[in-house]
Amino acid sequence: MKTFKNIITFLFMLFIMASFYQCSSSKRLQKNLPFKIGEIYYQELGSNINIFITMKSNPKNILLDSVYFQGKQTKLEYKNNMFIGIFKTLIIKKQDIIMSHEPYAEYGNEVPKLPETSSIKPEDDECIVSYKEDNVIKYLKIEHVTQKERQLYP
Repeated sequence: MKTFKNIITFLFMLFIMASFYQCSSSKRLQKNLPFKIGEIYYQELGSNINIFITMKSNPKNILLDSVYFQGKQTKLEYKNNMFIGIFKTLIIKKQDIIMSHEPYAEYGNEVPKLPETSSIKPEDDECIVSYKEDNVIKYLKIEHVTQKERQLYP
């Protein structure tokens, strides 16, 4: 009876471990893409960094969703036959924080937001793009993102 109980426990643990393995494998980076990517570059434009992704072919009309680049993440927009991500580098809004010796006076202060951490850490010349195919979010790592000359605006 004790052996039977050990076998059942072992099979149950094996089932649990296999189900978690499927969850982690769904977030892996894709290697076989249903589309072809063209030129990828970024530019510093004023106080922003913009990343540009052109598509060579896209037979399934897949839309890219967001990009993770140089420790920041932003949504991608489709304009002029390319996807553009705009990273704001200058923070204009200054948050007021009330500091007081009375605890109730600090009640309205917002908790600072910590940056999101990811298990995938791309280099400075790499980015990770998320896209949706058949209602499944997939990820693509793009290497050798080049920098074009900075454009200054008054």
